[in-house]
Amino acid sequence: MEEKYELAMKPMTIGNLTLKNRIVMPPIATYQSTEDGKVTSKMLEYYGMRATGSNLAMIITEHSYIDIRGKARKNQLSISSDEDIEGLKRLVDTIHQGGAKAMAQLNHAGSAAPSDVTGERAVAPSSVILPVSPMMGDGTAPEELTVSQIAEIVEQFACAAKRAKAAGYDGVEIHSAHAYLLNQFYSPLTNHREDDYGGDIERRLRIHREIIQSVRSAVGKEFMLSLRLGGCDYAEGGNTIEDSVYASKALADAGVDMLNITGGMCRYTRQGHNEPGYFQDMSSAIKKAVSIPVMLTGGVKTLEDAETLLKNNAADLIGVGREILKNPYWLMEQMEK
Repeated sequence: MEEKYELAMKPMTIGNLTLKNRIVMPPIATYQSTEDGKVTSKMLEYYGMRATGSNLAMIITEHSYIDIRGKARKNQLSISSDEDIEGLKRLVDTIHQGGAKAMAQLNHAGSAAPSDVTGERAVAPSSVILPVSPMMGDGTAPEELTVSQIAEIVEQFACAAKRAKAAGYDGVEIHSAHAYLLNQFYSPLTNHREDDYGGDIERRLRIHREIIQSVRSAVGKEFMLSLRLGGCDYAEGGNTIEDSVYASKALADAGVDMLNITGGMCRYTRQGHNEPGYFQDMSSAIKKAVSIPVMLTGGVKTLEDAETLLKNNAADLIGVGREILKNPYWLMEQMEK
């Protein structure tokens, strides 16, 4: 069956990391943590089943908050404190024992952080209510971040990456998609700043470049660094596919090893589209423009879907979320067909 899925089952090396195939479990929030974001036995069982039950190359664990003010929901996984490292080590060990590589996704929810969860008013690039449905956060205008607060968040990403490395993760992914904080900086729909962090796309990407540089200083050049980019908002006045190509080239130049392409303010769905790889118009354009690996997620239901997307140069890696969420044995069963 591996011959039938020649590209999907082909190994790939990204920096010092060798993946046994091109199928990745993308981050899907389970909210199975304790109230203060610690790893639970239920979470270990969930990830353990998917690591051992399939033949996945890599699992990117669910978005983890880097600071309490950036917590998106109750029972979200935390990577905001050194006290989190012990539990994260158990999580990484569970995934490694199943034969998959493990990546941590680092996130700050920005204006999507509800005050009844964080205990504080949400912060964002601008005092703009998120233009997403269903509502994220409180549905109220957040506090606009000061330049010194932005510097603190840059440092929080670096500290979180350091904890991921200490926990044994194979790499980290910076979350700039799905209407969370870094995506709020990138999108003109939510970034109305008039300083060095707003305006044209170069300035809207400034915080991304600073975080990449800070994370690199914290974990070194050899540690795998991915960025999940909500490249296109698919909405009037939002980022376009052309913007996503520009941003991808800038982020690759800044030093990321991989780009994980998905939606912006439209989040992880695209209105009127449910075909396999429904963001492939964007990922294909980005893949032509950068030399680093590009990952695509969305609508993939079969291994044949993944193989076709790879053959069509839509991406180098394929994320399969919902099917693996429903069935931890999805990939092994697909390989047997």
